[in-house]
Amino acid sequence: MSNKENKGSIFEKPLLSTKVKSANVKLPEMLFGYFIGPFGALLASGIFTSFLNRYWTDILFANYKVEGKLTGSINLFLTLLPLLSAILIVAGNLVAGQLIERTKTKAGKARPWILLSSVLLGAACVVMFIVPMGNGTSTPVLTMVLTAIAYNLYYSVAYPLYNTANSTLVPVSTRNGNQRGLLASFSNFASVAVMGAGGMVFPMIIAWFLGGWEAPNKTAWAIAFIAIGIVTFLFTVLQYYFTRERVTEESMHIAAAAKEKVSVKKQLKAVATDKFWWIVIIFYLLFQFGGMFKNLSITYFCTDRFSGTAIGGEDGSGAMAIINILGAVPMAVAMAFIWPLSAKFGKRIVVLVGCVIGLAGGVIAGCFPNNFYAVAVGVALKSFGSSPACYMILAMFADVLDHIEAKRGYRCDGLTMSIYSSIMAAATPLATGIFNAISGGGANELANTISYIWIETAAYGVCIVLLLFFTVEKLLKGDRVTILERQKAEALANGEEWIEPEERLRLEEEEANRIADEARQAELKAKCEKKGLNFEEQEAQYQARLAEKRRIAEEKKAKKEAKKNPPPQSPQPPQPPSDGGDADARQ
Repeated sequence: MSNKENKGSIFEKPLLSTKVKSANVKLPEMLFGYFIGPFGALLASGIFTSFLNRYWTDILFANYKVEGKLTGSINLFLTLLPLLSAILIVAGNLVAGQLIERTKTKAGKARPWILLSSVLLGAACVVMFIVPMGNGTSTPVLTMVLTAIAYNLYYSVAYPLYNTANSTLVPVSTRNGNQRGLLASFSNFASVAVMGAGGMVFPMIIAWFLGGWEAPNKTAWAIAFIAIGIVTFLFTVLQYYFTRERVTEESMHIAAAAKEKVSVKKQLKAVATDKFWWIVIIFYLLFQFGGMFKNLSITYFCTDRFSGTAIGGEDGSGAMAIINILGAVPMAVAMAFIWPLSAKFGKRIVVLVGCVIGLAGGVIAGCFPNNFYAVAVGVALKSFGSSPACYMILAMFADVLDHIEAKRGYRCDGLTMSIYSSIMAAATPLATGIFNAISGGGANELANTISYIWIETAAYGVCIVLLLFFTVEKLLKGDRVTILERQKAEALANGEEWIEPEERLRLEEEEANRIADEARQAELKAKCEKKGLNFEEQEAQYQARLAEKRRIAEEKKAKKEAKKNPPPQSPQPPQPPSDGGDADARQ
């Protein structure tokens, strides 16, 4: 959008300007924008996944239990609520995607919705836990109604708005494939860390501060989630300030592109006719649903196979704890090298090899389901093998979106990311319903084993076949040339000056650095006047320190380059025979 059209927008205000000024992705952006920020924003979601249902059954509706069981009406309500809400969740994600696609501001198209969702996420966290309890006798209609409203405020409104915008950030962050892969790794690691915090840390908080499950304190739960709501709000705002949409900014400088509105029909046609889009969507659908079945059935599987054993304990929970750790550790370790391997060999190859490892692990666990050690090894291999897909999936989507833009002349980030988020959000309630249908609510031992091991293993097998055809990375260099040529032609046709996006970002970074240095000098002058120091001397000392830092950085860079590209060794001249050799020859 041109500056003239943007004039008056709240995002033109310096207060809402991004803190990211660099043309390249740097550590603060990675750390605050793609790890710490999303971790705080999704913290409540990680806790809800593991404990919201138990909060309902053991706290909110606990006084309606008869002989330890909830009444039929409440049971029906808690069964239908997530299933019927799945419709609203999908609708919410699709609406969020179109809102993002039609947003054109100086802050970009996704970041403004990150900022708005900070308020909605924080409020929804609190509302979820201030629903009044029933009296234990009459049907708690009010409690059910308010619970349904609170649940959908979070999952059908706040979460889709945030998650779709958050998922869109990676594709529009930069055109640099390596940097984009790194951001995708950080973003998805935040999601993994959130699940770890929800599944491993929050149980201790429940036991120590919330009264446990035997004597739960509803007031303490409400206070805890007021605190979590505040944390969610602050961390989501932090993410807004430490992100930047460099890809979106490319078209802001072209008046025609800024005014263009792409209809949903055109977007659907663009994605539906692209084979790579279908491959990555089906891949993610299988990957996500396989994982959901595994997460849902682990408690039943461990009870069936390992209860009453030395490792499993009375109910199999000991085995479950060990298996959960074996699932989490490999994924955390893999974070260190998935990105460099993807940068060297390509995302497709690394993800494909990971799926092969996951398939092998699943076969090992499935062939020996009663052998805890075989299951443990198999689960560890499955988790390790799933890591590349977990960390690289957003980067894979980003490559496809760049390819579609090259072919069609417009991007489909909002639509694609809304479908991506819909799959993520709807997977849990839909998988729950299917699992309950095939297993009788976990009563069928064979169905539990199939759900825990074989469904995800089969999904890996299909994903391997799909990845054989996912060759979009080979086309990205040519796609980039096509996109730049189109942008240049549009700019020149409108009588606008054309500057290469990389050069414009470099100039913007230089200007931002100049302004920052002027502010630094003004602060130093004020400090010198206050303390009676000589400004020229202090400035000279600062410049000397800066020059020394540059020298050290240049030396490190030169050493790295020397290691990567060692100078060729000149051939050694032939050595003349030694005296001893001459003597031998003469003899």
